Amino acid sequence: MQVSVEATEGLERKLTVAIPAEQIDTEVNSRLASSAKKIRLDGFRPGKVPRKVVKQRFGDSIRAEVLSELANQSFQKAVMQEELRPVGQPSIVPTKNVEGENFEFVATFEVYPEVVLADCAAISVEKLTSEITDNDVQGMIDKLLDQQSTWTVVARAAANGDQLNIDFAGTKDGEAFEGGSAEGTELELGSKRMIEGFEAGLEGAKAGEEVVLNLTFPDDYHAEDLKGAAVVFTVTVNTVSEKTLPEMNAEFFAKFEVEGDLDDFKSNVKDNMTRQLADAVERHTKQQVMDGLFENNKVDLPAAMIAEEVVALRQQSLTQFGAAAENFDMSLLPDTLFEEQARKRVALGVILSQAVEHFEVKPDREKLMTFIDELAASYDDPEEVKKHYMGDETRMQQVQLMLVEKTVVEKVLEVAQVTEKVSSYDDVVQTSQAGAN
Repeated sequence: MQVSVEATEGLERKLTVAIPAEQIDTEVNSRLASSAKKIRLDGFRPGKVPRKVVKQRFGDSIRAEVLSELANQSFQKAVMQEELRPVGQPSIVPTKNVEGENFEFVATFEVYPEVVLADCAAISVEKLTSEITDNDVQGMIDKLLDQQSTWTVVARAAANGDQLNIDFAGTKDGEAFEGGSAEGTELELGSKRMIEGFEAGLEGAKAGEEVVLNLTFPDDYHAEDLKGAAVVFTVTVNTVSEKTLPEMNAEFFAKFEVEGDLDDFKSNVKDNMTRQLADAVERHTKQQVMDGLFENNKVDLPAAMIAEEVVALRQQSLTQFGAAAENFDMSLLPDTLFEEQARKRVALGVILSQAVEHFEVKPDREKLMTFIDELAASYDDPEEVKKHYMGDETRMQQVQLMLVEKTVVEKVLEVAQVTEKVSSYDDVVQTSQAGAN
């Protein structure tokens, strides 16, 4: 087998391969002989069809089948011989196909990029630190109380914090605009769900009253035709409801699977917040390390890998929407919507692969089990969680990947420029969530 490689542009390669005629003829003749024993044709006894007749009737299709298989086999052998790492499926085009002569083809494909990891000492990481205060714990308890609150219809004027059921219709220059009208909407005054002035303008209103609001959309509003626009909302108040918070008693504590008194409940809340804080710090730190690796290592990316990642991201979006691909208008999710994220994810995958090799990251079974123990510890039934991971090979591979990434982050932090910043609990959690979006 004769092989030559040409680097065309970027990561694209052209592999020219020649398969000897003798190899082709041997395989074709073997299959013709095998077929002659099985083929049934009128006028011939089973298994007695002459080779010449078989070749006349089936020779072209058998040769095409042989050439297709040999081309694929030869491609695999050729890339191994030339030490190439192809990405995606090659485009195989025959350039010489004459019976009795060598069969030649050109395979065009992209190769996996080669990366030399940049010095990680150039990466800057700001590590957040925080202490959970009594005020933080009380703030979390207030949120939990609010989540368990109930609404009771009242016959009085609306105040900040009340929930109103309203119908509203908005107009701009006397004409209704898209998204400006709704019926039966529940709105909590002070929630800042609506544009400035809308909620405040309903304070003092009673059920059955109609309120006219002359408002202006903010200049940075997402809808282009409404930026800075003067509008009029006509609002009908259907009901006014008052919030009632639950009592802090055993029944309330039981909803969070806590047995005991208020001190026990506070202790449980603080323990959960401590875990959440540690997770938030770790996520924020990891995100900075990943951003640093991405920014410090410029990588040529195969178009095939980006295309595959775009498909995966689109499917992820469909899953989040709860939509089926066959019933969804794909024009709403064009490739351009995902390409930037796809490029970053593919690049990080390539860079992380090199970082694993550079830092010689090799998680053994013991480290993996310790990591699973750590993951399971934050759940109510750690043993059940461990069984969940260990009972499925795919989940175990996912956990192993998580451990590899965690280890790479730790290795980078050993050499990176790390500074600490003291922040509040809320700031750490919000910063972590913002970085994940």
